[in-house]
Amino acid sequence: MNIRSIEIKQDMPGFDSFFVSWLCQDDLNIVVDVGPANTAARLVESLGALGLDRVDYVLLTHIHIDHCGGLGDLLEHYPMTRVICHDKAVEHMVDPSRLWSGSLKVLGEIAEAYGPPRPIPKGKLIPHSESDLKDLTIIETPGHAVHHLSFVYRDLLFAGEAGGNYFIIGDTEYLRPATPPRFFFEVCLGSIDRLLSLEDQPICYAHFDQARSSHRLLGISREQLILWKEIIHKQVLKGDQELLERCMNGLIEKDPNLKGISRMDQDTLKRERFFMANAIKGFIGYFKERDD
Repeated sequence: MNIRSIEIKQDMPGFDSFFVSWLCQDDLNIVVDVGPANTAARLVESLGALGLDRVDYVLLTHIHIDHCGGLGDLLEHYPMTRVICHDKAVEHMVDPSRLWSGSLKVLGEIAEAYGPPRPIPKGKLIPHSESDLKDLTIIETPGHAVHHLSFVYRDLLFAGEAGGNYFIIGDTEYLRPATPPRFFFEVCLGSIDRLLSLEDQPICYAHFDQARSSHRLLGISREQLILWKEIIHKQVLKGDQELLERCMNGLIEKDPNLKGISRMDQDTLKRERFFMANAIKGFIGYFKERDD
């Protein structure tokens, strides 16, 4: 099988090397995640430049608009495509109005830059519990989203954001949790453990890179979640004043997996601080719900 990553360039400063679709080619052409709506044409152009005359399946790890938004354009260009997504995602793909309004509320201007997803005909969608695609194993991995799936296809693990976001900055690995509100620590940890129970294999992330050993990276991600829980909880106990900033400073100081942040340009750093803040808010909300 031929596997390649297709970067989907964005117009927002700091969002280069952030969005990727994975293309698997053997007897079938399979695309994993499709990026935002406003840059869908770039993905279609990239697939066309590779000489692709068909896409047989799209696998959606989850339906946040930066992963599913480009689907309408891709289906228009490749009308033979079928889409495998979480059972709970189907209604939101057919009518994405609530998905879009929720995205605007959480992401604001970034959601506007991503663009609204188009409605998808129900006949194009295969609920994950009904999939019978050969050589595909589907693992439910809630945590980043309740409707999150990971896929194993031909000994490759496509983990979406179940194990966080993974980048190579220069020669430095950078790993950040993807734990936005509403976040449940035990559920997220359970999903990582489910992936760790699989055989060790190459792992492909939705943002952005890939690594040779899923066990190594998922083990690091598991330890990182526990470390974040300890650091953030200590700050929560000190009160709400400047809580977000205190958490962020403490994590940057004490989490070795974030050391690549010092090598980022200012636009990339701004992006990462935004998503890191969102991940911290997930932990803060978890503690406040748990302790109420």
